[in-house]
Amino acid sequence: MFGAMLNYEQKGQTITLQYEKQIARIQVLTNKVINVFVPFAANDHRSKAIEGEKELPTPFTLDKTEDCLVLSTDSVVCRIYHDFMIDFYDREGRLLCADYRGQRKARFEPKASFIELARLEGHDVNDAGIQNYPVQCVKQLDEADCIYGLGDKTGVLNKRYYEYENWNSDIPDPHEDCFKSLYKSIPFFITLKEKGVYGIFYDNTFKSYFNFGKENHQYYSFGSDDGNLDYYFIGGDSMPDILESYTYLTGRMPLPQKWVLGYHQSRWGYDNEETFRELASKLRALRIPCDALHFDIDYMERYKVFTWNREHYDDAGTLLSDLKKQGIKAVTIIDPGVKVEKDYPMYEEGVENGFFAKSPDGSVYVNTVWPGDAVYPDFGSPAVRKWWGEHLQFYTSLGVGGVWNDMNEPASFNGPLPDDVVFTDEDRASTHAEMHNVYGHNMAKATYEGWKALTGKRPFVITRACYGGSQKYATAWTGDNQSLWTHLRMAIPQQCNLGLSGMAFVGTDIGGFGADTTPELLIRWVQAGCFSPLFRNHCAIGSMNQEPWLFGEETLDIYRKYVNLRYTLLPYFYDLCRECEQTGLPILRPLVLHYEKDETVRNMNDEFLVGEHLLVAPVVEQGARKRMVYLPEGDWYDYWSSGAEKLRHYPGKQYHIVDAPLDVCPIFVKAGTILPKSPAQMYVGEIADPELILEVYPGEGSYVHYHDNEEDFAYRDGAYHEYLFKTDGTGSLQITKLHEGYRDYPHISVRYLA
Repeated sequence: MFGAMLNYEQKGQTITLQYEKQIARIQVLTNKVINVFVPFAANDHRSKAIEGEKELPTPFTLDKTEDCLVLSTDSVVCRIYHDFMIDFYDREGRLLCADYRGQRKARFEPKASFIELARLEGHDVNDAGIQNYPVQCVKQLDEADCIYGLGDKTGVLNKRYYEYENWNSDIPDPHEDCFKSLYKSIPFFITLKEKGVYGIFYDNTFKSYFNFGKENHQYYSFGSDDGNLDYYFIGGDSMPDILESYTYLTGRMPLPQKWVLGYHQSRWGYDNEETFRELASKLRALRIPCDALHFDIDYMERYKVFTWNREHYDDAGTLLSDLKKQGIKAVTIIDPGVKVEKDYPMYEEGVENGFFAKSPDGSVYVNTVWPGDAVYPDFGSPAVRKWWGEHLQFYTSLGVGGVWNDMNEPASFNGPLPDDVVFTDEDRASTHAEMHNVYGHNMAKATYEGWKALTGKRPFVITRACYGGSQKYATAWTGDNQSLWTHLRMAIPQQCNLGLSGMAFVGTDIGGFGADTTPELLIRWVQAGCFSPLFRNHCAIGSMNQEPWLFGEETLDIYRKYVNLRYTLLPYFYDLCRECEQTGLPILRPLVLHYEKDETVRNMNDEFLVGEHLLVAPVVEQGARKRMVYLPEGDWYDYWSSGAEKLRHYPGKQYHIVDAPLDVCPIFVKAGTILPKSPAQMYVGEIADPELILEVYPGEGSYVHYHDNEEDFAYRDGAYHEYLFKTDGTGSLQITKLHEGYRDYPHISVRYLA
C-alpha cells in the first residue's frame, strides 16, 4: 500500500505523485492514452516495444477534489486516490476500469493434504489460491466483461476466466487449451464491457502473470516477478479505436512485398538440392501457384548459421537462381545459437568482440541446441544487432528472399538459461530474467534493419518468439502445432488474438507441423489457411510428407482450388496490408472487432472476417458436410454463388445452416462490397502488369484500393496510386483517383453481381 497522497507536481503532461511510501507518475500521451508508472526497479521506462517520442500535445485539466485528483482529457477521465488507486471513465462518465478495493479471495483453495495426494499421482496442482507478485495490479471485473488479446495464447477467443504467463516458451508437447505460456509474450489486452471498451498494455519484460477472473470473478490481475509497474490505459469508442492507439504506441506492420502474400511450401526434411528442384518442378507441373520454398535447418553445414551444406548442394547460388527463374523465392531459417567451434568465423568474431551472453563470472555462456554446444548472440546490444545484420549479406548475395528466425525464445536443450546470465539492454548490463521475453524481438529487429540496409527492399522476416511491438519487424506463425482437428480449431482464435495484439501478419503451419495429417484435415486446413496472411504448408521430419499431390486427385484438386483463390484475392489482401500499416487493423479479424455490440459474436471461435468485407466460416469438424453459420447485422451473399445466375442472399443477425461439401469452405460477402481481384497466376509477377477486376455486390458501398511497385519503399515518397471506388447499388461504379504517383492499370474490368 502506498499510503496517503501527500502532494503532487505537474511538469508538462507528466504528474508526479508523492505518497507516504512511494513515488508514482501519470503521463498524458494522447487524449486516449494515459501511462501509469511506479519506479520500483528503475526510474525510466526503457521500453523495447515503444520507440521514439509518443507524447502528443494534449489539452487536459487537473483538479483536486476532497478525496482525489481528477485528470481529464476530451476522451478519458482519470481519478487518482490515496494508496494510488486509479479509476478511469469515458467522456460520457461511464466507469471503464477501476482498481479493486475489496479483499481478495480465491474461489477455490484446496487443502494441503489434497494437494500432496494429487501430486503423488502426477497432477499439476496449484497450492496457492491467491497469487501475489512483487509487481502487480488488481482491477475490478464486471459481469459482462470480455477480454481479448495476449498474443498467441492457446484456448478460446475470450480470455475471461483463464490465467496465463508471459514467458516465451518452446513446448514440444501438443499445445492444449490449458497452456499458460507459449512462444510469444505480448502483454496487451482489450476489455469489452457491456457499454464501453478499453485496452491495457503492461510494458514489463520480466516473467509476467495474467489472471482474468479465474482467481475470483470479481477482479482480474496482472503482475511480474520484477521491474516497474508500467502500464498504458487506452480509451476509445470502439475496439478498432483501441487497436489504433495501441499500434500508435508500439508500431504497425510495415507493408510487405506482395510475393510474401503468396503460397509458401516448407518441410523440415527438405535436405538436398535435388529435393528442391523436384519440388519446384512438381508445383509448376501440377499448376499449383507458389512464391516461396523454405529451407529448414538441414541446408546448413552441421547446423552452423551463415553456412550452406556443400555436401548436399552443388551450388546454392545456382539453385536459388534457377528457382527464381521459375518465380520461386528461397526463405532460409536462421537460429540464434552459434556453434562453439574453433576457426568458425561467427564464433571467433563473436568471442573476440564480446558479442555473446555471459555467465556471471564473465565467461561466455554455453548451452546446447541443434549444432551442439552453442552460444547466444546478445541482441540487446546495438553493436551485436549491427554485426548480425551485416552478416546477412551471406544470404542476400545468394539471392535469398527472406529470413525465418526460429528457436529464438531462446530455446535450449541442456536446461533453460539461468536467470542471472548476463545480457545487454542497449547501454547497460542486464540479465536473462529481464531480456528473455524480448530476445526474439531484438533478433527480429537486427534482421529487419540489416536486410533493409543490404537490399533496400521491404524485408521479409518471420519470427517464432516476440514481444509487444515486434510487428514493426516481423511476421509470425503460431509455432509447432500438430496435425490435429483441435489445433485447426484453435488456429482461428490464436490468429484473431494475435491480430488484436498488434501482430497482424500471422499464420499457422497448414496441415500441422507434428504428427500425420489426413486428406480431409489437410483440405479443411488449406480452406481456412488460405485466408491467413502467412500462407505456409509446413511439417516436421519424421511425420508424413504433406504435399497435396500425395493424397490423391480429389485432395490435389481441392487444394489447388484454394491456393488459386488466394492468388485471385491478392489485391484485396494487399489493400488490407496497407490499411494495417495506416490504422493497425489486422487482416484476419474476429467478428467482435466490428460487431462488438452483438453479444452473439463475443465468444465466437469458429468464424472470422478478412477485412470488413469477407466472412469465412471454415469447417473444423471431421466428417462435417454442413455447418451452422452466424451472420452479423446487414445483408450477406454466398461468395461461391458469384458465378451463378443469381447470388444467394442471407439476412444478418441470425444463424443459417449451409452446405459445406468437402470442396467448399463457406464464404460470405457483405452487401455493398467492391471486391478487387486479379487473374490467376503461378506466382506474383508472372503477369507483369495484370488487370484489376472489380466484383461489385448489391448495395451501397465504397472501397479504397492501393497500387504500387510491390517491393521497395518508394511508396513512402509518394510513388503509389490510390483509388476510391463507390457504388450506389444501382449498377454503376464511380472511380476517383485519390493519389497519383505510380502507373495506371492497363485495364480495370467491372463485374456487377445480382
